[in-house]
Amino acid sequence: MQLKINPEKEIIEIVAKIMLISARTAPKAKGEDEIVTGILSPEEKEKIAKEMDFIGERGEAFKFFKRDAQNVRDSEMVILVGLNFKKPVGVNCGACGFDCNTILKQKTNEIDYLGPVCTIRAIDLGIAIGSLVSVAKEFSVDNRVMYSIGVAARKLGLMEAQIILGIPLSVKGKNIFFDRKPL
Repeated sequence: MQLKINPEKEIIEIVAKIMLISARTAPKAKGEDEIVTGILSPEEKEKIAKEMDFIGERGEAFKFFKRDAQNVRDSEMVILVGLNFKKPVGVNCGACGFDCNTILKQKTNEIDYLGPVCTIRAIDLGIAIGSLVSVAKEFSVDNRVMYSIGVAARKLGLMEAQIILGIPLSVKGKNIFFDRKPL
């Protein structure tokens, strides 16, 4: 029998897929699912890191993109989770600034994200993210929810979604997302 050294890294893809199951089965308003998920290939992971480095050149306020890009490179895997908003929930809560009958008729505004979107659908996204990172915690996989990864993913067109967040996963002796220093 040959000893396998550090075999825990072999299971990270399985844990990532279980995390995506958790996002899929998380509760959603009216049981309508507008959540999209994915796992980046190593090539996509590097493309995102390069785009994050580029965005980090926007100015002082965006320097954290470069720090986060290094976290992407140092992670074993990266998950994307997004909201592909198609229709409002229909309760006319007004949190998006419109009513459910007019939100889809509004001029879209694209900066880092594309809006407007139904706020309740955005809450569904938050619940899905909470569900999937709880799975990472149960398996002791270090992770961090990152706005910066999602911005780069949208700019690269990797996922059809108005809002995307990225979750890098790491299995190392020290959490790479702790004690991060700005670059």
